[in-house]
Amino acid sequence: MASLLFQTIEQISREKHIEPEVIVAAIEDAMIVAARKFYKTEEELRAKFNPDSGQIDVFAVRPVVEEVTDPKKEFTLAEARRIDPNAVVGSEVVIPKPTDVLGRIAAQTAKQVIMQKVREAERDTIYNEYNGRVGELVNCVVKRTEGPDVIVDLGRAEARMPKRETYNIGDRLRVVIRAVDRSAKGPQVIVSRADPILVQRLFEMEVPEIYDGTVQIRAAAREAGERTKIAVQSRDKDVDPVGACVGMKGMRVQSIIRELRGEKIDIIPYSEDTVTFAQKALSPAKVTRVQIIDPETRHLEIIVEDTQLSLAIGKKGQNVRLASKLIGWNVDIKSEEEKRQEIEAQMAALTAPGTPLSELKGVGPKTIERIETHGVTTIEKLADMTPEQLTEIPGIGEKMVEKIQLSVAAYFQSLENPPAETESLEGLVEQESAEGVVEEAQAAEEAVEAADVAAEAIEAPAEAEEIAAAAAAAKGETGNAESGIPPESAGTPEDSGKE
Repeated sequence: MASLLFQTIEQISREKHIEPEVIVAAIEDAMIVAARKFYKTEEELRAKFNPDSGQIDVFAVRPVVEEVTDPKKEFTLAEARRIDPNAVVGSEVVIPKPTDVLGRIAAQTAKQVIMQKVREAERDTIYNEYNGRVGELVNCVVKRTEGPDVIVDLGRAEARMPKRETYNIGDRLRVVIRAVDRSAKGPQVIVSRADPILVQRLFEMEVPEIYDGTVQIRAAAREAGERTKIAVQSRDKDVDPVGACVGMKGMRVQSIIRELRGEKIDIIPYSEDTVTFAQKALSPAKVTRVQIIDPETRHLEIIVEDTQLSLAIGKKGQNVRLASKLIGWNVDIKSEEEKRQEIEAQMAALTAPGTPLSELKGVGPKTIERIETHGVTTIEKLADMTPEQLTEIPGIGEKMVEKIQLSVAAYFQSLENPPAETESLEGLVEQESAEGVVEEAQAAEEAVEAADVAAEAIEAPAEAEEIAAAAAAAKGETGNAESGIPPESAGTPEDSGKE
């Protein structure tokens, strides 16, 4: 019996790569659970593997105390000496529990506990082994397919790989370990053939200069199955980094291409200069010039010839997308013709004359002067300003902003619907006669405008009311002038009644 149990423990240890002590501890825990379930006791139970007999002995342990607080778990000194004459206060009394009476249900419980403990120990072993090997290139064999993943055999453990290509059971692959998930229900190890690290590891295997550190891979960008760009740099000026990676007649890089099932690989010399690196990264397209738009946001603008634009962009934008990933900058690519049109449009916008603010009706000269002082000289620029920007101008409040917006809207509406020209002589005469009245009305509007600005700037309500009253009086005199009534003849309704 002892020999058979030892053989079983050793067999499980070899298959699961678990230490025998871990399996023995799992068996002891399982016997404790089974005995507690069978005896239905709250006593502290312990199990001990007997190597001589091959049996698992189970004991109930009770401490000896002077005053018992829990009779089910403790013994007095007198009770303890009935079992063990040598018992003293503070010692423990061990009571053997028979295990041959546990039965089928207890055995099934013990089996489940053993399986669970062994499975947890196996998962811990796999995690500890592969957690430090993330990024390492390993060989594997395709075992089966489960949903969107392919299960591969690493030799000592299974791993799952996202399915990007079609594989047959038994295919031998080279993969790179991406991560180890301790909480996963299935295989814990996650491998990949789409990671850029796979290309770097393959070059390390094929190119001795990369393996010994003479040539370094500084950056890599990849779209699995389509194209890869890598930037290499030599630490020895006598060693060509690109030539070392390509090999004689392309033998080294062709071996890697076959492993990646025909994926295209661009090998580019690395440069610390961003402009030079960007020009090389767009290979095979020829770049005319590179301009740094914003160093903080890492934004580049690349200009190519018209005939090179499609080659620089690549199939579905693949070439420029990989180049952007490789250099780590946002890239805008344009042809010479597109850049020329853009510059012409900018120049036309700068030289195009705008409508002066003096053409804006309903806004007084003082307000126009304030706006022009702020750098806005045309109605078109004024229309592009937001209310918040207008209120930032000194002397312009919310009421004035509303008036300016209405005047601008009326100006553009008049451009869309121009008024009909007056051809009759009577209209010209009426227009000339009305000019004097309009000038007086403008003077009144300026007075009201000044009052509004002062009222918004003054915090004291009394002063604001006095200014508003003065403005209203000025406006009333102007109204009398427009109606043709002299100021001294304008009286109150009571005076009219007396007359």
